[in-house]
Amino acid sequence: MLSKIRSAYTGFEFIFSVVITIIFMFLFRPYHRTFRRIWANAQKYLIGFKLDVRGEPDLGAKLIVINHQSILDIVAIEAIYPLNPAWVAKKEIFDIFFLGQATKLSKMISLDRGDKRAMVKLLKDVKDRIDNGRPVMIFPEGTRGKGEKLLKFQIGAKILAEKLDLAVQPVVIANARKVFDSQSFKVQSGTVIVSYLPPVNPKDDENWYEKLHNDMQEELTKLL
Repeated sequence: MLSKIRSAYTGFEFIFSVVITIIFMFLFRPYHRTFRRIWANAQKYLIGFKLDVRGEPDLGAKLIVINHQSILDIVAIEAIYPLNPAWVAKKEIFDIFFLGQATKLSKMISLDRGDKRAMVKLLKDVKDRIDNGRPVMIFPEGTRGKGEKLLKFQIGAKILAEKLDLAVQPVVIANARKVFDSQSFKVQSGTVIVSYLPPVNPKDDENWYEKLHNDMQEELTKLL
């Protein structure tokens, strides 16, 4: 019973706080990153979880690849990342009223998987954000995993890194789904671990993408 009450509270709180944040982002557009960071840090207390950050972000890396378990993955990065990240998100997110408004106001990057020209547009949008000083965050798995084993990486991040000549920093997140399963809205207290791994230069090894997956899986296994 208590778990159901907590889940209901978290769902209401999450949606309500997003709506309030969008209002402030709309009214004070130049400060949208500030309001996103405030919102993300507030979630640690409102949802009830801690962050354990290991390693350091390499601000020279323009493409950040992250394993995906839960909406808390985004919350965690928004709370701690020192720059203004631009997230690659599927088009369906932009079509959800309150989340769509937040992503549009923040100039996030929409990916329409059903469009044959999607990669061309993605390359253009990613270059634009990077040229404007914004590192790009992408989930190479393409969807949420169960938290223990990485899914197969989709080709998008590899193409972006190689075509745009981008240094890549892998980030491994553990326990996010245990704390907040954003599919079932089950919530419990806990610690979300964010581990920054050393950056990778795709020019150094033609098999860099496969090795990246292996290194991230190895780190995730250590963190569990």
